[in-house]
Amino acid sequence: MTNQTIIQRCEAAGLRMTEQRRVIARVLQASDDHPDVEELYARASKADASISIATVYRTVKLFEESGILDRLEFGDGRARYEDAERDHHDHLIDLTTGRVIEFVDPDIEELQERIAAKLGYTLRGHKLELYGVPKDKK
Repeated sequence: MTNQTIIQRCEAAGLRMTEQRRVIARVLQASDDHPDVEELYARASKADASISIATVYRTVKLFEESGILDRLEFGDGRARYEDAERDHHDHLIDLTTGRVIEFVDPDIEELQERIAAKLGYTLRGHKLELYGVPKDKK
C-alpha cells in the first residue's frame, strides 16, 4: 500500500485538481466503506454545498480511468468505489442488507496460489466476492 493520499496520486498522475475534486478525494480517502456516487455526493456536498452530483460522477470516472479508484459491482445495480491502493482484501456481500464486509483469509490466499501453480500459472492478482445471507440465530 502506498503512503500517498488520493490527492497526491492525482497530482502525480497530472490531473488538474480543482477544489471540488480535492473535496471528493478527501471524502474518498476518509471512507472506510464502499460508497456509491450518491453516497459520495451526500458526503462531499456537506463539505462544499456547491458540488453537484454531475461533478461527483465526472470526478469518479476520471479517478477510475486514472487508476486511482477501483469500481466494484456487487450485482445490486450500484457501482461502488474504493481506493485502488488499499491493502488487498476480499469481500462478503450480505444479500439482505447490501452490507459489504472486507476480509483477508490466509488459507484462501494460499489455496488460490496453489490452484494457479497447479494450472501452470503465477498468480498476479485476483478478486474474490462472496454473496450470502446471515444464518438464523436459533
